[in-house]
Formats: sequence, structure tokens, C-alpha cells
Amino acid sequence: MDTHQIMSLPVLRIGVTGLNGRMGQMLALSIASSSEAILAGGTSRSPTGNSSCPCFQSIDELAAVSDLIIDFTHVSTVINHARTLEKAGKAWVLGTTGLSEREQAAVNQAATHIPVVQAANFSPGVTLALSLAKKMGAALPASLYDAEIVEMHHRQKVDAPSGTALAIGEAVAEGRGVRLSDVRESGRDGHTGPRGDNAIGFAALRGGQIVGEHTLLFTSGTEQISLTHKAFDRRIFADGAVRAALWLREQPAGLYGMEDVLGL
Repeated sequence: MDTHQIMSLPVLRIGVTGLNGRMGQMLALSIASSSEAILAGGTSRSPTGNSSCPCFQSIDELAAVSDLIIDFTHVSTVINHARTLEKAGKAWVLGTTGLSEREQAAVNQAATHIPVVQAANFSPGVTLALSLAKKMGAALPASLYDAEIVEMHHRQKVDAPSGTALAIGEAVAEGRGVRLSDVRESGRDGHTGPRGDNAIGFAALRGGQIVGEHTLLFTSGTEQISLTHKAFDRRIFADGAVRAALWLREQPAGLYGMEDVLGL
């Protein structure tokens, strides 16, 4: 898309679920800094705001005033949001993690009718790290290299391993031609016995206000290779999600990832 085409596009009206939450506030700042988008409104358990940025209690009301929804809310909302946005015909940028097979199926179904960007992490750096993790998994076989993923987040984080850590594990597994569910090993405690020969291991650390740190380790009997990403500010996730939203508005129905947004 050339510069003339971008400038001729109408301003994108973005709705944000959970607008008064931590990520919602970051998304509002990122949208405000864009010349190509405006904040159409958001959902909130306690409606607040003004005429320029209304807050609603339902996704239906938000979809009615938005061109696209950015959604980082709880996994319990995914099925309802998928059905609502599919029916409304509104594009969806989804950053919620920890989906069950049923919830993912609802996302996949919605993507047959609307464009959806789904990612565990919207950081360009993490997206590149996932691409490298897949290549490393293919080049460093499980018979020679043990793969371990170590992550650390702020003390308020409720899920472990993180969605990003699991995405890294999925990338390694894909590179090795296996299913992560078949080789995942996490939560080691007590007398666990020796490490599984083909395992992809996970360790989750929590403390302070760490935004997010992930390290992928490949260790053999003769060497170790590590790939590390550290996020210093949550704004990187919000900026990435807005970047995805602006890219998504010109795409047909389908399920996309951040690798598509970056053209990898």
C-alpha cells in the first residue's frame, strides 16, 4: 500500500474492551498518538467517560460505534465477543491468551466471516523471536538439545506459563514437527525423575512489576544457545496492537498473526 492510499483511507474508529484497565489505558494512549485512528469508545464494568469517548457495558453497544475492536479482556469473554463481532461484521484484534479448544474454535469460526489478528504478544521483537524459535527448533533436534523456556512477570499475573512462553514453546514444537501438548513439561516439584528426552520445559517466575521477560534455552552436552526478549514498557504491546488494527482494516476475512502484520 503506497502513501497516497494510506492517506485516502478514512480514520479508523477503534473500540477497546476493558478501557479502564491497565492495557485499555495503554491502548487509549497509543490510539491517541496515531493520525490514522480515533478511540470510538470502550467497555467498562463501571461506565465513565465523556461524549468524545463513551463507555458501554456490552460489546454489542461498542461494536455499533466502532470499525474494529481491540480486545485484551478475560478468556471468559472470548466466545461471546467472537459471536457478537462475527454477527456485527467488525474486525477484531485479539490479545487474550489461555484459550481452550472450544474458545479457539469460536475465534476460528468468527474468522471465516471477519478479519481477525490473534497474537499472544503484539511486540515486534517477540514476533521475530517466535520466528527464530521455530527455526532453532528445526535446526537443534531434541535428541541433542534440551529446550527450556524461562519467563518472569509481575506479581499480579494470574496465568502460568505466560501466553508468550507457550507461543515460544509452540514455535519450537512446530520446528521439531511435534505437538507441544505431547512434549510439554512444566511445574517440576519434588522427586520428578529425569528430564524427558523430547521435552520442552517451562519455568515461570513472578515478582515485583516485571513487564515481561522470556528466555529460550537450547542446551546440549557441549554448548548452550539462548534467545532472550525483555519488555520494559507495556506500551510496546499497545503500539503493536494498534499497528495490527491499522493493517487489518484492509484485509479480507481470515485469521492472521503478528507475523502477517510484519510481513514475515
